Amino acid sequence: MPELSETVNTGFEHYYEKLRVDLRTWVASLTEEQFWRNPFPYGNSVGHLVLHLTGNLNYYIGAQIAETGYVRDRPREFAETKLPSKLEALAEFDNAIEMVKATVRKQSAEDWSAPYSGTGVTCENRFAIVLDCAAHADHHIGQILNLARELVR
Repeated sequence: MPELSETVNTGFEHYYEKLRVDLRTWVASLTEEQFWRNPFPYGNSVGHLVLHLTGNLNYYIGAQIAETGYVRDRPREFAETKLPSKLEALAEFDNAIEMVKATVRKQSAEDWSAPYSGTGVTCENRFAIVLDCAAHADHHIGQILNLARELVR
């Protein structure tokens, strides 16, 4: 029987890949203009949500667990005016997902229960933050699905 950490690692790795595929599926039909346009007077564009998810993963998992040195500017994720292309934003998201998957693969049982600290979260250990980041990404990808449906109407 596989060690529990191997099961956790594989489960997280597959789930984060599913998130990547889901995001790409929902934004595939959006034009460059639609990707960055917010169809509502509130909230964010699909593009800014992608920047936010990328920053979130790069900070909470990349900088704090993988020690990548990433420095986050969270307000800029929602207010960026020097917009990358849709392809560039998606490529950066893909890179963040690959980093998360590589980091998850390296975790031992002891690593999963290691204490965690990061600005703006109250997760006790690495397992909790990786789970929290997956839930956060899933939530925003749901928003992206709704925005994409509105934008292509």
